[in-house]
Amino acid sequence: MRRFKILLACLALLGACPEHAGRHRAMGDSPLTEVWLWQDQATAAKLVIEPLAPQPVGGLVVTSGRVTFDDLKVAHVISPVTGRVVHIEAQPGQRVNKGDTLAVIDSPDMGSAFSDLQKAHAEYTNAEKDFKRQKELYDVHAGSQKDLEAAQGNFSKSKAELDRAKKKAHLLSNGRANMGSQSYTLRAPIAGEVIARNVNPGAEVQGQYTGGSVIELFTVGELDTVWVMADVFEMDVGRVKQGTECMVKVVAYPKRAFKGIADWVSDTLDPATRTAKVRCKLDNPDRDLKPEMYATAALAVDRQRALALPRSALLHLGDQTMVFIEVGKAPDGRLRFERRPVSVSEELGGDYLPVIRGISAGERVVTVGAVLLSGML
Repeated sequence: MRRFKILLACLALLGACPEHAGRHRAMGDSPLTEVWLWQDQATAAKLVIEPLAPQPVGGLVVTSGRVTFDDLKVAHVISPVTGRVVHIEAQPGQRVNKGDTLAVIDSPDMGSAFSDLQKAHAEYTNAEKDFKRQKELYDVHAGSQKDLEAAQGNFSKSKAELDRAKKKAHLLSNGRANMGSQSYTLRAPIAGEVIARNVNPGAEVQGQYTGGSVIELFTVGELDTVWVMADVFEMDVGRVKQGTECMVKVVAYPKRAFKGIADWVSDTLDPATRTAKVRCKLDNPDRDLKPEMYATAALAVDRQRALALPRSALLHLGDQTMVFIEVGKAPDGRLRFERRPVSVSEELGGDYLPVIRGISAGERVVTVGAVLLSGML
């Protein structure tokens, strides 16, 4: 349908100037890559022709990234003990406070920890008594210094073992007194929403200190603020600064743009991709942005001047980019418009794209009406 409309427009344009029809046939046809028009035909087609000149380009660095948690507002909860889950207290979507119960795990590690604590207490008490006794004997010259030093060493070791057992029991009990219990209470380390739960009642879990394969049981955090971790190519790293504004788009909401600020730029590059990480912080009050979404980030940067073509001048034919250039007049006086392949940099955003090759400064480019000329070839 579009090609048909272009053809009708071309026929109408040529038919609008019947006095030139005979002259066109008499002087011969234009080359395959050129369109020849009389001046009044070019005027009727409303062609806009401008010389190629430096233009402000860029203003945006567009790159890809992904949505992630604000890692200061998320906790990935793993069980420190091995055991069986006997009760689930928190459900996905539920809000919890710091210290609230997430799950209860029946664990032999708890009994072992408190048993070790009791043994350490008993050994400490015996070592303390023996040290005091040996010291009294030594003071009255009834005991040897060797026995006193041995008792003092045993006392110091038992004290160290008691301290270790106390700290382990305190860690496993979350600072709460539940001596002798086999149950471990898994608690929320921060306040927030239960974003994910990856365990069911009756499931066997491995402790993170056992060296086995452990899984994340709960994810607790906030989604009111999220990060977008964008990958910026080496050539653009110097243009992106901390505090740069960014606009983020995701596939789920193609007509929406989320505004944020780049609050961190990595000081190192990935040796494989030659990119630097840029972290954009975005408010997410509606929870529309989900962690692990793929995103496109446009970072506002200073504009630069370069020879550039407006997007309206470009024609994409297959894998080639073309423009029409006014190259003088034909032998019969008609204006000649040559279709020429060019190469432009499309990595920068904006209305103008920098020229890489194919055209020189000062050449006259058709910036409006190129599609109409293409239909005449």
